[in-house]
Amino acid sequence: MKEIKHYINGAYVGSASGRLFDNINPANGRVLSKVHEAGREEVDAAVRAARAALKGPWGKMSVEERTAILHRVADGITARFDEFLEAECLDTGKPRSLASHIDIPRGAANFKVFADLVKNVAAEAFEMATPDGAGALNYAVRRPKGVIGVISPWNLPLLLMTWKVGPALACGNTVVVKPSEETPTTTALLGEVMQQAGVPDGVYNVVHGFGGNSAGAFLTEHPDVDAYTFTGETGTGETIMKAAANGVRQVSLELGGKNAGIVFADCDMDKAIEGTLRSAFANCGQVCLGTERVYVQRPIFDEFVARLKAGAEQLVLGPPDDATSNFGPLISLKHREKVLSYYQKAVEDGATVITGGGVPDMPAELAHGAWVQPTIWTGLKDDSAVVTEEIFGPCCHIRPFDSEEEAVALANSLPYGLASAVWTENVTRAHRVAGQLEAGIIWVNSWFLRDLRTAFGGSKQSGIGREGGVHSLEFYTEMKNICVKL
Repeated sequence: MKEIKHYINGAYVGSASGRLFDNINPANGRVLSKVHEAGREEVDAAVRAARAALKGPWGKMSVEERTAILHRVADGITARFDEFLEAECLDTGKPRSLASHIDIPRGAANFKVFADLVKNVAAEAFEMATPDGAGALNYAVRRPKGVIGVISPWNLPLLLMTWKVGPALACGNTVVVKPSEETPTTTALLGEVMQQAGVPDGVYNVVHGFGGNSAGAFLTEHPDVDAYTFTGETGTGETIMKAAANGVRQVSLELGGKNAGIVFADCDMDKAIEGTLRSAFANCGQVCLGTERVYVQRPIFDEFVARLKAGAEQLVLGPPDDATSNFGPLISLKHREKVLSYYQKAVEDGATVITGGGVPDMPAELAHGAWVQPTIWTGLKDDSAVVTEEIFGPCCHIRPFDSEEEAVALANSLPYGLASAVWTENVTRAHRVAGQLEAGIIWVNSWFLRDLRTAFGGSKQSGIGREGGVHSLEFYTEMKNICVKL
């Protein structure tokens, strides 16, 4: 059986405790590999290696030398594209058609985008008068923040991990990464690419394990980590923020959401249906930016519901290597229990089940996987748990609205504010409504379009801080002001 080890100080190492856990293929329930679980000893070794690397060759490199290495990292991922693709699909169960177009290409691109950005962002400088008339010059320089703890999720494992590691390394930091216990493989595999690209030992470290009383807790409690970046659910983000308060360490948190889509009667119906099908059901609904609440203007409500139902029922469930499938399983049987509990709750609360609502019949060994049906409801009250709590599954509730003001109020009614989507052909309304929505990113007549130069993050309980473009540089560097008396 394949074993996945920690990657610490340029070498793959096992756990001193000998503790291992199963990495399960969610499509069929089979054990893919055995993963070493880090104790305090391994986490401490990783942090010490990262700290030492800051003073070693990595810390002495010029920006040009460092960014050239990161370009080689990106090229190394691309050169082993099929290997990364297979690992990501086996860990997550997602269709190859999705991972080959999003996960792996973006995972590589994150290194190049931020390497190029660091080379082309200027710092500020000011001349100032002094009493003696000679003057002074104030200028700013960016310096690495230090050792960054990176805690990444299971839904887009490579993409969201490199979204953090790419800018962290480009800015000259070192990292200790704790990937989700559900999806450890590509994060571990990246260590080989780092070695081949010439990344010095200790710059990129990986420890595997769980949250509480495991690698996650040991990392967030470690006093020699300078900052943390995390993507995941809000409760875990609160725990990390509390731990980081000891020592006054900074955090960047992209947390949960219960995202709204607003569909106006003047929308392009074809665009709105296609976009909402993706935002509700892509990656089996396991996308933090996905749409679980859909508000549709009353004149087109019935047509929209009927067409979204038809689209959902045309999704093809199947394993990752089936070229015809475009809908995979949930990440685990445990997560399926959570999602199905909301499916049951919807019925108990009086929902009309438009389609789905249960477990599909899957052939042969796929019957042991974490499959659920894409599901659409109508008729729930606004305070139903199904409407107010993040489910993170392939489902949405559709509710009619009458006025623009009502739609905005409904969209803003929850304590989350990660993403929203607006569907309208009225450009004035598009700008007006988007400006009123309380979310970190608002798409108009699209979904999941991302320019990596722009700010990304959540509002309210959906997160704190922004990454992307120069906003990543603000988090991953410290600004020093140097004042020179002339």
